Amino acid sequence: MTAMKLHGIFAPLTTPFDAEGNLALGQVRNNVALYNKTKLAGYVPNGSTSESVLLLWEEVYKLWEAVRDATAPSKILIAGTGAESTSETIEHTNRAARIGYSVALVRTPSFYKPSINDHMLAEHYLRVADNARIPVMVYSVPVFTHVTVEASLIARVAKHPNIVGMKDSSGDMKGIAAIIAAAPREFQTLTGSAATLYEALELGAVGAILGLADVFPDLCAEIYEAASAGDRTKAQTLARKLVPPAKMLLMDYGIGGLKYAQDRMGFYGGRPRLPLQGVSEQGKAEIDQMLANLISQPAHHS
Repeated sequence: MTAMKLHGIFAPLTTPFDAEGNLALGQVRNNVALYNKTKLAGYVPNGSTSESVLLLWEEVYKLWEAVRDATAPSKILIAGTGAESTSETIEHTNRAARIGYSVALVRTPSFYKPSINDHMLAEHYLRVADNARIPVMVYSVPVFTHVTVEASLIARVAKHPNIVGMKDSSGDMKGIAAIIAAAPREFQTLTGSAATLYEALELGAVGAILGLADVFPDLCAEIYEAASAGDRTKAQTLARKLVPPAKMLLMDYGIGGLKYAQDRMGFYGGRPRLPLQGVSEQGKAEIDQMLANLISQPAHHS
């Protein structure tokens, strides 16, 4: 299987809900139509930014179909297919393949924490990859799962022809450097951390899947393009602009903050699904101020 090229910036799409808390599929399609006009490389529905753990799998399938229907032919579709059991992960991965997705993003199982080690994770990923009809990416998101994918695991699984890369959301630069060093040359490492995007690209990451790309798709893509072109000054200057929103939207206010910022930037965010909360009036004022500062900064001229 020729490796799917996963270079560039991908948006892990938020999931729009209506006033009753049901999926708003029309808004999904509208958001994707707007993102089609940007330089994003593709989209990832049903990742952690999509409130994946709050969705029923029947809703996930509908979401995948709505995103597929609205996506421009040039964009790559990656489906979040991870579940706690290996068999269920395979089932969702092959469902995504049938719907038309090119790649599966498979988070680490995390519930039975004391039993989780490299051996267990390697067995899981190799078995999924053996049975998946599309290429598989390993997904490490320790802030939510409390499971960190180490270079030792990647050294074991990256040789599998159907495991083409990983998304590392740890933000740990030493860890990413070790993973890139341990993996074969064609293995593609993407970062999930906006605050360290420039550093990860410098180390050899080929792209990123960033929640902030839902709000600032063009800015994120510009950083990638500048880094790829070897224009370090421009890439670093632009990357610095991501640091305040990364802290405010991802750390302080979470999904509710990210969705509010989407609303302010002309996309549809709406409210998150309970038990997640929307943003308070004070939070909205803070986010508005941060966005105003960001937008008023002069563009970089090299």
